[in-house]
Amino acid sequence: MEAFLAKFLPVCEPLLAGNELAYVTEAVSTGWISSAGKYVKAFEEAFAQYCGVKHGIAVSNGTVALHLALVALGVGKGDEVIIPDFTMMASALAVCYTGAMPVFVDADTETWNISPAAVAAKITPRTKVVMPVHIFGNPCDMAALESICADKNIILLEDAAEAHGASFGGKRAGGLSRIAGFSFFANKNVTTGEGGMVVTDDDDLAQACRYYKNLCFPLDAPRTYLHADIGFNYRMSNIHAAIGLAQTERADDLKQQRQAHGLLYRERLAEIQGVCLQQDQPGGENVFWMNGLAVTPEYGRSRDELVAYLKEQAIDTRLFFNGMHRQPALEKYGCDCRGAYPVSDMLADNGFYLPSGSGLSNDDIHRVCDVVAAFRR
Repeated sequence: MEAFLAKFLPVCEPLLAGNELAYVTEAVSTGWISSAGKYVKAFEEAFAQYCGVKHGIAVSNGTVALHLALVALGVGKGDEVIIPDFTMMASALAVCYTGAMPVFVDADTETWNISPAAVAAKITPRTKVVMPVHIFGNPCDMAALESICADKNIILLEDAAEAHGASFGGKRAGGLSRIAGFSFFANKNVTTGEGGMVVTDDDDLAQACRYYKNLCFPLDAPRTYLHADIGFNYRMSNIHAAIGLAQTERADDLKQQRQAHGLLYRERLAEIQGVCLQQDQPGGENVFWMNGLAVTPEYGRSRDELVAYLKEQAIDTRLFFNGMHRQPALEKYGCDCRGAYPVSDMLADNGFYLPSGSGLSNDDIHRVCDVVAAFRR
């Protein structure tokens, strides 16, 4: 009965407490609901400025943001793109869309990000891009990755889908590589519901992204409806951009809330034997998109038992990603799924994340941690 009466804690819900409704209402009331409205450009400019770069190109989701960035870089059949094994499937799919081959690298045991040492071991003459993912908002060791890529004349492309406002060495995610892709899915620190953005300082790459995202219509000439290249309909609507602009206006506040929650989770969960936590990347600023843990044998219960118990207590969770080397679709595509990925496997088999939305209260977090602590055997 107690669990039935308990407040349900979703794993992550958006916090829409700024100008979102006002901007969307203005877009709807004026009829500007397509990609031609004023909020698209305003959002692109505001978010690019937030990342510390010159250009933002708004698109319909984070997966296509990565695909568009890869297309702008000229990635195609015969190329290899190194990605983390421990990541969301979208990272690999964006590479597959180009005809290139994703190559997997195991995670670091502490930060759970791509291991730079393992990256160096996977480079071949076909490697064109290294695409690190800032897992759960924890920035990668970009200095080590940049050094590896510079030595081999390889392009560094950030998958910053989970890292709005994160930084490394004093520079924000999105400005740590030649080009980057973000997601604005509903659970992200900055959201548009569905949406994404490519950000870059490179004028030519920005122009290429704008060209390819809109069916390859000419950028500076009248539309004759003759298309010189194969393009994509990756446009973002004015309504989504209106939400994104309002979110960007409060991006630092949203980040600080997630960070405060992350530190409280870390403080409480560190007290519980058998709980393994992600560690911050030295030199980086973690924005705690998600607060995850991996259950070790010392906990006395399995991951799945704990997840089921949390559900009984009206606390929502999500399992960690399955490694890319385990994905049937990628094996079918032709990826090399052989080899050992022990860290990725450990996280996939034992990890999950807890409620992490920006609107959580401290009491909510204490309640979650109390349940995790009480269930330990």
